[in-house]
Amino acid sequence: MASSSFPPLLPKIDAILVLDGDGNRLAGKYYGDFMKAASSSSPENGASSGAAAVDSSSADNATAAQSVEQLRASFERQLQSKIGGIAARPDAAEVVTVLGKTAVFCGGSAPNQGGGGGGAGDVRVVHVGPSGESELVLAHLVEGMYDALGQLMGGATDRNMILDNLELVFLLIDEHCDGGVILETDGHKLSSSVLLRDEQEGRMGEMGMEG
Repeated sequence: MASSSFPPLLPKIDAILVLDGDGNRLAGKYYGDFMKAASSSSPENGASSGAAAVDSSSADNATAAQSVEQLRASFERQLQSKIGGIAARPDAAEVVTVLGKTAVFCGGSAPNQGGGGGGAGDVRVVHVGPSGESELVLAHLVEGMYDALGQLMGGATDRNMILDNLELVFLLIDEHCDGGVILETDGHKLSSSVLLRDEQEGRMGEMGMEG
C-alpha cells in the first residue's frame, strides 16, 4: 500500500490566511459559513415592486458583502493582536485561540530580529480550524503549506515577494485545500503541482492569443 503524506483524520479548515508583519491579508480564503454575515433581507414588505425592489436587493447585497469584509477584518485584527511579534519556525508552528477558533501559524519576525517594519519581514501562513481540532494535525497542515511557499518564493517569504507572485500563492492555496477540505500537505508535492499548473495555464493563455 502506497504511503501518504496525510495525517489521520484530516480536519476541514475554516480559513487559510497569508498575512504580512502588520497583519494585513495578502492572500487567503475563508470556507463554509465562517465569518459570513447573516442576510439582512426580510420577506415582509412584499408590496414593493419593480425597480424599487431591484434597487433594495442590490443595496442589501452590497451591505452584506461589506459586512462580511468587516467581520473578516475584525477577526484578522484580533488574530494579529495574538500573533504579532511571534516568529514561528517552519517546522514548529505556534498555536493561538481567537474567537473560539484554533489558529496555527508559521513564519513571522520577532521584534528583536529586525524584520524591517511596516510588514516587510517574513509573512505568516495561518490555518484556522474548529476549537476542538487537534493542534498537531493543524500544525502539520500549515507547516506543509509554509514549506511549499518557501520553495515557490526561493526562500524569500517577505511581503514584496508575495505581492509580486500572488498568482502562485493563490494557486498554492487551491492545490492545498478545496472548499475547506485538505488535498495535499507535502511541501515538495505542493510546490511542484503549483509550478506545473502555472505552466499549463501559461501555455493555454498563449494558445488563446495565437488563436
